[in-house]
Amino acid sequence: MQSPQETASTPSKPNIKRWHEDWLVVAIGAMALLVATFFVSIKPTKNVGKKPEVVNAAKGTIAKLESWKDAPGQAFYSKPKKGEPQFLGGALLITFAVIGTLLIPIAYSRGISPGSFLVGYLVLFVLAILAFLMSTQEVVKQYNFEYVLWALLLGLTISNTIGTPDFLKPMVIGDTFIKLGLVLFGAEVLFGKLVALGVPGVFTSWIVTPIVLITTYWFGQRILKIESPSLNMVISADMSVCGVSAAIATGAACRAKREEVSYAIGVSLLFTAVMMIVQPYIVLKTGMNPIVGAAWIGGTIDSTGAVAAAGAVLGDDAATVANTVKMIQNVLIGVIAFGVATYWSTHHRESGDTTRVGISEIWTRFPKFVIGFIGASLAFSFLPSLIGWDSSAAEAVSKEITSQVRIWLFCLAFVAFGLETNFRELWKYLCVGKPLMLYIIGQAWSMILSLAMATLMFGILYADKVKSILAK
Repeated sequence: MQSPQETASTPSKPNIKRWHEDWLVVAIGAMALLVATFFVSIKPTKNVGKKPEVVNAAKGTIAKLESWKDAPGQAFYSKPKKGEPQFLGGALLITFAVIGTLLIPIAYSRGISPGSFLVGYLVLFVLAILAFLMSTQEVVKQYNFEYVLWALLLGLTISNTIGTPDFLKPMVIGDTFIKLGLVLFGAEVLFGKLVALGVPGVFTSWIVTPIVLITTYWFGQRILKIESPSLNMVISADMSVCGVSAAIATGAACRAKREEVSYAIGVSLLFTAVMMIVQPYIVLKTGMNPIVGAAWIGGTIDSTGAVAAAGAVLGDDAATVANTVKMIQNVLIGVIAFGVATYWSTHHRESGDTTRVGISEIWTRFPKFVIGFIGASLAFSFLPSLIGWDSSAAEAVSKEITSQVRIWLFCLAFVAFGLETNFRELWKYLCVGKPLMLYIIGQAWSMILSLAMATLMFGILYADKVKSILAK
């Protein structure tokens, strides 16, 4: 998913060849995973039949705040089984440095000055610490108010009261944080699990999405009689595929006006901010199977980042399912854009238009960070055995090092999502009649179909297989 900021032109830098940011994210994620492996080693044992000991020199270096009851300061002291509690200040500094190092190339590619980067990143990091602090309070934890919710609320509070300060705006790049986090997440989702989840995920995403897109477009043209076919198409794609990214890709494919794309993005951001909070709690309060609920979330919430946030509320397994379904759906962005461009060139061609649609459109619109996710999954699934590593050694890298970095990246992303969501600015999109009605009816239709397919695939046909795979 792309944020609205990504649609604007980025300052160019002389003599620098700019990468597509997704490729940059993939490269940074791959480097981070590679470096993390150097901290893990296998210590041979003299006892026959006993597994070699896995030594992780980086274990505990990425900060994880502890639970607390009465005094918030308790969260900043470790709770070891033996020995005295240790202050986590050093771990927080290391975490700040590690994540900052990962973000430097991204800031450089965006033309963000060192001063703006440092100040913006520092403020985001402090807000992330506050979000973790709020979520680790014992009473709060009992109600499943995860860090994702607090991070979002902190950002929303600032953006909708005093407004997001200008010095913060260059680092409000929530989608980039999410993409990098998802590349790292690939190391935790081994390929066998990805394939097993992929089959029901394909049905949940690839069948429902085109049905919703086509029927919503038909409804807008035939029933609501929306005057602009391009506005109708952009809203239909935005709501059925993947929010902002789909709106931008489809808008280009059907030659929509800038204000039509902006409207679709605005409505999407408004409803996404609500759905990412409401949907997981519908799952919790109704007693729905969290795996089914996660697949439902992955197939309906417009934003990849919001799916990650909502899925995390339901637990680690649910987050895996939600993210997998969403990334499978993301693959359709390029296909949908190609299909829309083909349809438009034959049904809505303007006089004198000689534009031809090539197959390369699919690759152009394909979200490249998905390749990083799949590559990390493949690498951690098969490479350990080739180099003589036990699976526990690979887990020491993915679950004890990079997963902690991923969690911090997600927290930073949700703070950023809140900071870039100003309800006063988005409220104007609720004043437009037919297009708003189209979005609401289409989204309701999508939620019904997605829930039915998620229940069928993840709750009935593949329920036992998914459960066994997630248990491994």
